[in-house]
Amino acid sequence: MLIIPALILLIIAILLILIANRRRQTSGLPTGRVIYSDTRGWKMVEAPLFDPEISLTGRPDYLVEQGNQIIPVEVKSSQAPSHPYESHVYQLAAYCRLVQVTYDKRPAYGLIHYPERTFAVDYTPGLETALLQLLTEMRRCSTEGQISRSHESPGRCRGCGYRSICDQRLE
Repeated sequence: MLIIPALILLIIAILLILIANRRRQTSGLPTGRVIYSDTRGWKMVEAPLFDPEISLTGRPDYLVEQGNQIIPVEVKSSQAPSHPYESHVYQLAAYCRLVQVTYDKRPAYGLIHYPERTFAVDYTPGLETALLQLLTEMRRCSTEGQISRSHESPGRCRGCGYRSICDQRLE
């Protein structure tokens, strides 16, 4: 008599595990424990990570702990390109740097997840050097007031958080 309810509970448990695994796969998250989330649906938004040495601040979408490794994950809503956009790679590299400073663990790689595809980006010393050079150049341009729009896409302008104050926006 107790066998039938036990089997029903077992089937329900298996279905729930399968549903959870499917959701994890579609979210772009690797297996592991989510230790940081910047998505408001989960809970209160975490404080940003900060590197005082280079005055870099950022909020990765997720940080996933896998064993002794922390993997930053950036989730994008746009269609997947054939390879990750350079700006997305630098954004992920910045998160890798912030993880290294905040948690004293250098990520070997990070993930950029588009709806149809996920890219693993190695956080190499070369990428870190390129990131630091880019940040130096950005600060130089900002100090000298030489910042100009980097594209010809009205769609990008419409989605930009600086649109209301930008004197170079495309209509």
